[in-house]
Amino acid sequence: MKTFGILSLSALLIASPLHAEKKAAVDPAALALLKNMSTALSSAKSFTVRSKSILEVPAFTGQLITLFSTGNVALKRPDKLRAELGGDAPAFDFFYNGASVSALAPQKKVYSTTSAPSTLDEMLTGLTRETGIRFPSSPLFYSDPYSILTHNLLSGIVIGRTKVNGVACDHLAFRSPDVNWEIWIDAGRDTLPRRLAVTFTDKPMYPRTVVEFSRWNLHPWLSNSSFEFHKPIEFSGIPFAAVFHSSGR
Repeated sequence: MKTFGILSLSALLIASPLHAEKKAAVDPAALALLKNMSTALSSAKSFTVRSKSILEVPAFTGQLITLFSTGNVALKRPDKLRAELGGDAPAFDFFYNGASVSALAPQKKVYSTTSAPSTLDEMLTGLTRETGIRFPSSPLFYSDPYSILTHNLLSGIVIGRTKVNGVACDHLAFRSPDVNWEIWIDAGRDTLPRRLAVTFTDKPMYPRTVVEFSRWNLHPWLSNSSFEFHKPIEFSGIPFAAVFHSSGR
């Protein structure tokens, strides 16, 4: 019986998509699904979405600590973004109005504001370049997510059909320099992302972040004033990147 069990398990693994006959390094079927998702997002003049995240962050003990986070994002093309994050890590708010970016850590009572490029694409690229900070879901916010997600791809495969919180999704896996990532795309008519998993292979211990998306709205009403930052009374201004560290993110 033990031998039968081992043989059955081996047969199951060999028959699975992960052990299928090797195809092209980047499967065109995976790219097609990713393209459909990207088109749905880039076609939206604005959107809002909620998220739940599992974050792995390094601790002084030399281990990775797991934090659970929640978020609300509002985006208005071509030059507006607001994010409100909470959960295990201290609360953190981010504002971009087309002229400046502002970051706020309410529990630490600190904030920072600095000038910014005039488009979301330039701002997001500059944020990573100038501060070294990477939001795992930020590629979805660009005007052309597909070009960002497929830049320097090393491999891409279709894992198969599964469900995310009851929604049928196509599960894809990709590798890029410094990053391994997976995405689960709604297999229905909206073709929107339902889950994103990112492993940073250029960081010690390969920290991992998993983000689940819900309540997508591709036709929200968003006023420009909701993207404006107003300094709270008794908050202290500090260098921009320091706000992220103060919030524990």
